[in-house]
Amino acid sequence: MTADEQSPIPDRDDQVREPMQLHPVGRVESSLRELADAPRQGDEGAPDAWVVFDESVHAAVADVAVGDELILITWFDRADRSVQKVHPRSDLSRPPTGVFSTRSPDRPNPLGLHRVTVLAVDDLRLHVNNLEALDGTPIVDVKPVIGDISDR
Repeated sequence: MTADEQSPIPDRDDQVREPMQLHPVGRVESSLRELADAPRQGDEGAPDAWVVFDESVHAAVADVAVGDELILITWFDRADRSVQKVHPRSDLSRPPTGVFSTRSPDRPNPLGLHRVTVLAVDDLRLHVNNLEALDGTPIVDVKPVIGDISDR
């Protein structure tokens, strides 16, 4: 089976579910244009950036406020989906490790997780810190950072 063919996923009742579908809800606007310029993690010198949402999710972003901590879930559209092992942090002295044990952007389903703080809100645009995603990277979802049980 090729990567372009979709394999149905059997349900617990042996029913076939529909294939998964993801649709971008926004895109990253960043000064980072080349992979070589991006830090490995957001807290390693990533610049502030803007997250620009599609009008279709206006109600979903309406309650996000300055100071909120969010997890942005991105689709690393420039990733190599065939990669299954990497040298962690590209350090050749470290043994090859399965990508599910690393934060490598190259992986079968290249989802990125980015913890950011909202610095400003301008309607469908969020100014955030520590975002190591490249300019144009699709945003597929946003979740709030969950604090202590008493804060939920």
